[in-house]
Amino acid sequence: MKKQNKLNPKQALAWLHRQLKGVSDIEERKLKKGFEEIDIIYFKSMCDPVMINNHLINRFYELDDVPLYLEFIRSFPKSLEPDREEDMLRNMLRGAVAIFTRDKVLLFDAELVNTSSIQPASTENVIQGPDDSFTENVEVNLNLIRHRYQSAHLKSEYMTAGRASQTRLIILYDDTLVDKTILEEVKNRLSDITSDVIQSASDIERSTMHPHWRLFPTMMFSERPDRTVMNISQGKIAILVDNTGYSILVPSIFNDFFTAMDDKIQLPPIGWFLKAIRYIALFLTVLLPAMYVAFTSYNPEILRMQISLLIAGSRATVPYPSFFEVIFMLLAMEFLTEASVRLPKAIGPTATTVGGLILGTAATEAGLVSNIMIILVSAVAITNFVIPFSMMSMGIRVSKYVFILLASTFGLVGIVLGMVAMITYLTSLRTFGKPYLKMFAMDWRKKGDERSG
Repeated sequence: MKKQNKLNPKQALAWLHRQLKGVSDIEERKLKKGFEEIDIIYFKSMCDPVMINNHLINRFYELDDVPLYLEFIRSFPKSLEPDREEDMLRNMLRGAVAIFTRDKVLLFDAELVNTSSIQPASTENVIQGPDDSFTENVEVNLNLIRHRYQSAHLKSEYMTAGRASQTRLIILYDDTLVDKTILEEVKNRLSDITSDVIQSASDIERSTMHPHWRLFPTMMFSERPDRTVMNISQGKIAILVDNTGYSILVPSIFNDFFTAMDDKIQLPPIGWFLKAIRYIALFLTVLLPAMYVAFTSYNPEILRMQISLLIAGSRATVPYPSFFEVIFMLLAMEFLTEASVRLPKAIGPTATTVGGLILGTAATEAGLVSNIMIILVSAVAITNFVIPFSMMSMGIRVSKYVFILLASTFGLVGIVLGMVAMITYLTSLRTFGKPYLKMFAMDWRKKGDERSG
């Protein structure tokens, strides 16, 4: 014998409206035929529209009366009559359609699973864990997030940006965790976008972040649904942009750009070790070229005598100062990096690898650069690629030239002054009112410095 349905349809419908307030991807339809009427409610991002149209809407108008229609719905294996309102909502978050008649509440399973267009992640690789990534369809991306974050507190708000392009945006956040002040600031900045065409997440960043002239990013772009869900669960806000395979995560601090998903998958001591490796790589890629210039041209007495003689012997045939030697090799590495991006994928890695070997060997044999310089440039390139996010590694690539200029002018004192200036600059940055250099113990639910940034 089937369990008696204890839900009152009118009360359950009113309760559902209260729970789903602020959710923009909810669809509600009222079907009428003569004196008979039913309501169906479902998440557009979680349910298959073809199945709903064929099995629910069309059948309602084809069958003679509502009792026969309900018997048809019950004939499907996963259809059920919920006993509690919480069970009804939980099943809806998994892809069920809620059907409300005068005296019954039924759930029809119409879960939509997107697999054909989803590709493995290409820029945020992990050793273990899920490997799927966002697509260029904003509805598919919302589906990927809702499958991982099945909570009624996950709110979605639709917006458009670009006066000509009318690009669709979806703002996602957990209503119980998000900082309401930051949420209002995000909405205001998105509403104030005046560009005619918005084609990518980068256009959103350039149009909303202050100041516009920044060396380091204050918005994080992620192609991984699991990272997006993790940030939403921490109280942050995710913005999905149509035609873009990335989500925008705000607020994002300096430490976020050095966190990989492997850190969360591995055991805690291993995660801490991996993050420490990335910060060591940060200091090496920024300071190694500048320290080479300072120790070679200004402060050789700081090094041990054997190392100083080794560097001097290696540079015996180099006809110009160390500053030009460093700039020449770093620019050559930049050219090779850009070429690897622009060349076709079939020949790009091979061409740049062979080109780098030939260039380094020929420059050393010709006496244009020292052997130690080749080792140093290789170390700088490797440590720069250790940083998980390319948007942060780009800013770091630029900043090392500032340190080289300071080292060539003031020696080791210039490097120290540059470090003080860099820390001061990072401390002055704000990401939607939050301190950019706040490193640990992040709690977005606490009210912090609400200044715009």
